[in-house]
Amino acid sequence: MKFTGIACLLVSLGIAGTALAGDQFYVGSWTFTTAVVAPWADPQRKPDDTERARLMGRAVVFKAREISGPRPFACARPQYKVTDYGPDMIFQGAFDEMQRADKKSDPKAIAASLGFTGAVIKTLETGCEIDVHFVDETTAEVGLNNYVYTLKKR
Repeated sequence: MKFTGIACLLVSLGIAGTALAGDQFYVGSWTFTTAVVAPWADPQRKPDDTERARLMGRAVVFKAREISGPRPFACARPQYKVTDYGPDMIFQGAFDEMQRADKKSDPKAIAASLGFTGAVIKTLETGCEIDVHFVDETTAEVGLNNYVYTLKKR
């Protein structure tokens, strides 16, 4: 009886561990592959290209207790939280703000122009000022200084 209880406990812990590991789909190395001017950027002012040039081809590594990579993505103590957002709330609500300023702006269409599909977009809040929005399991996007950067998982 005691052996059965211990076996059940170990199996339960194994399942829980697998579930937790499964939740950390973002862990690993991600490389900046492309950048486009963000939809919310002022069309009259071209964003500074220096940062974009510095980030292209560089890697960000999400670890359990650290994010390594170029500034401003490196973070010594991330507080990860995975949240599901609608298209209006990604990029810190930028598409919602665009719609409030112009009722013809459609957050879902704007998100689709960046590769997002569906009504729910998985987002990793890092607690380090950068949110990561997932197009799919191997493609993520981040907004920074009027650019939307695409990262691909390696």
